[in-house]
Amino acid sequence: MKSLCLLFQVHHPFRFRRYRFFDIGNDHYYYDDYANETEVRNLADRCYLPANKLLLKLIGKTGGKFRVAFSISGVALEQFELYAPEVIDSFRELAQTGSVEFLAETWAHSLAALYNPAVFQEQVKRHQLKVEELFGQKPVVFRNTEMIYSDEIGQMVADLGFRGMVTEGPKHILGWKSPNFLYCNPINPRLKVLMRNFRLSDDLTFHFSNPEWSEYPLTPEKYVDWIATGDPREEVVNIFLEYATFGEYQKKESGIFTFLEKLPAQVFKTPGLNFATPGEVTERLQPVSAVTVPHPISWSDEERDLSLWQGNELQNEAVAKLYESASRMSRCNNPELLKDWNYLQASDHFHCMSTKFFNSGAHPRQNYYSSPYEAFINYMNVLSDFRLRLNAQVPESPMEEELSVLNRRIEEKEKRIRQMEEEIARLQKSGKTWKSLD
Repeated sequence: MKSLCLLFQVHHPFRFRRYRFFDIGNDHYYYDDYANETEVRNLADRCYLPANKLLLKLIGKTGGKFRVAFSISGVALEQFELYAPEVIDSFRELAQTGSVEFLAETWAHSLAALYNPAVFQEQVKRHQLKVEELFGQKPVVFRNTEMIYSDEIGQMVADLGFRGMVTEGPKHILGWKSPNFLYCNPINPRLKVLMRNFRLSDDLTFHFSNPEWSEYPLTPEKYVDWIATGDPREEVVNIFLEYATFGEYQKKESGIFTFLEKLPAQVFKTPGLNFATPGEVTERLQPVSAVTVPHPISWSDEERDLSLWQGNELQNEAVAKLYESASRMSRCNNPELLKDWNYLQASDHFHCMSTKFFNSGAHPRQNYYSSPYEAFINYMNVLSDFRLRLNAQVPESPMEEELSVLNRRIEEKEKRIRQMEEEIARLQKSGKTWKSLD
């Protein structure tokens, strides 16, 4: 029996507003609330609500045999709670069917696994708790930001207690092997590895509505035939894609919702096919072998590497400066700084700094800025203000500690002066004399 494993990613960063050099030290609010709310509301209306409604219908129609999984970042969940709480409710409805699995990932959709294991572990645990709180499930499978994976990252994930992890299935890693089997981590074989079938996944995300594509139009019959054919020993076909494929990247008018609606019936009428979630796959199947990934891979671009986030000096400078603050953030208990720290880590900020001329693989999000250089300058301005605030709360050196104490004293005196000036103005307005202040 060959299982079709459908996994959808849901993520939105908190976009920054245009933050100028002269804002540093003067204005500590960094976010474009209008853009953030508009994007979430538009996607809720075009994709999440209609797609969730359709999934709920298909699960009921198939008696729960149609099964899917979601990986929703913590910052996306925060934005749903702020701007579209009905989306959370619709995901709760899906969770209650018992046919939908929720995976764990980093809270901030960050690159922490590459830079700071302690920050990575903290974010993963926080995300686990939120998924359990909202959907009543404790995740057993992990999906890292942008499906970034290596043997060492897999070992960290296994140490956190996860049973499995999903990642890309690139040709330069698999060679002659197929992604349509279950593998395991070579350092810790207890961690099972599900590898994305990028061809079948990208056909939906990138090619579905393209009339120039040689396979256009893509029908459920044709798609399921591709899944069913091939090596009869294959056990699982992993279709991992962004949920915004339905209604955003592929518009409703393209027929993508109709395709999704007809897919389960076509699968069930094909002998030897069914649906399974990543957790079910890792529970039922045994790995055929270990898969060795000495250097990190991702699901983006043709290279399936990290160059979309680490491909130039701008990106490397920004991410290095960010994680310089990690040790001090571990001693910080200021809620506003902790919130900004998480939002600063979203991989999207570094993606916007990419200077690559050709971006193809599974990452179709657009740049929010007019150029990578504008993205870099804006981010570094925000980060500079953030570091000033952090220095005031958690100084880095004895000299900064002394300066911090002096600054707080000055601020307290200035506050007291303002209060006295306001009191004087109030008394003058009421007609009292200066003598009444004694």
